[in-house]
Amino acid sequence: MLTAKQHELIRFIQERLEETGISPSFEEMKEALDLKSKSGVHRLISALEERGFIRRLPNRARALEVIKQPEDATPTPRAAVANDVVSRATSKPSANDTAPEPANDVIEIPLHGRIAAGAPIEALEGQSSLPVPAALLGPGEHYALEVSGDSMIEAGIFDGDFALVKRTDAARDGEIVVALVRGEEATLKYLHKDKGMVRLDPANGAYEAQIYQPAEVQVQGKLAGLLRRYH
Repeated sequence: MLTAKQHELIRFIQERLEETGISPSFEEMKEALDLKSKSGVHRLISALEERGFIRRLPNRARALEVIKQPEDATPTPRAAVANDVVSRATSKPSANDTAPEPANDVIEIPLHGRIAAGAPIEALEGQSSLPVPAALLGPGEHYALEVSGDSMIEAGIFDGDFALVKRTDAARDGEIVVALVRGEEATLKYLHKDKGMVRLDPANGAYEAQIYQPAEVQVQGKLAGLLRRYH
């Protein structure tokens, strides 16, 4: 049997799906159930998922599907899928259509191999993805790179960290950027413009700055955040 809070949550999710086609955010669920924290919402959703009442749709933020109701255990229409998957798949997008902003869920961003925080190495393009808390990312398109090397340790960036990068071809002086050097190698460094040249500065006294002609350096993104694994 489900608890009162589990009953309340599944009804709230179903009502929101029927009204908008988008499942509620964790904040909305917390407020609707008068819970003190979003961790309580996570526990309720996990319990409902284990019992087969709801399903999380992979690689999407705010993506929940109600499979059955606790009263009669009858499947809900699959059209009531989070993020309006069915309607968007069968209709042409309009100029006003925008994807819902990720709330407090985990989203997948592309993981494009390794990037040097030392001497430049080849930037590897991969097909992997990295799950990232949506709260770590602001607006815009993002991707991740695994850091290799120790030249940015004084900026708190260590070998094995995952750099979360906002895709852009422009950056201000002094920002940490992903710089593609001579079209072949990528590195993570502070960007500086110096006397008509581009200087890529490390954050480690053991390394020297790298100086290039402007045409030799292409900014491919700027650092938006970091993820670190603890073993």
